Amino acid sequence: MADHLEASVTLPSDPASVSAARAYVVTTLAEWGLPPDTDVADTIRLIVSELTTNAVQHTLGQSPTFTVDLELDRDEQLRIGVTDSHPRFPKRLPAAVQQDNGRGMVIIRWLTAECGGKLRVRPTREGGKTVSIELPWSLPAAPVPAAGPQEK
Repeated sequence: MADHLEASVTLPSDPASVSAARAYVVTTLAEWGLPPDTDVADTIRLIVSELTTNAVQHTLGQSPTFTVDLELDRDEQLRIGVTDSHPRFPKRLPAAVQQDNGRGMVIIRWLTAECGGKLRVRPTREGGKTVSIELPWSLPAAPVPAAGPQEK
């Protein structure tokens, strides 16, 4: 595999773009060797859903588009970033049991940590922000054939 792979897609800040972003990421990662039917792919799919939903819902109409960037370095580190043009950084809100929202960053942070990764938020030169995750890249091992009954 190449030393460095990159992919990017820019989508309108519209709820329909969340599923398009998810599909783009899963397809790209499959091309890079991660089967879409693995637990890791499911986790990444959920993280991308949360990141892109935040970019659509919390930019208050001030970011007409958002961009999803993927980078894979030396088959070791995967970075996925979502950039929008709204200057406000995400805040971890105290989510009450009755709330329907406010848990996105908590979910992203938890899932990322569970995978041994990091969550970062950085300002862009243009005045927006990028919320990104960095995960160790490890492809699932080939399935091991089940052992038959042992003889005694």
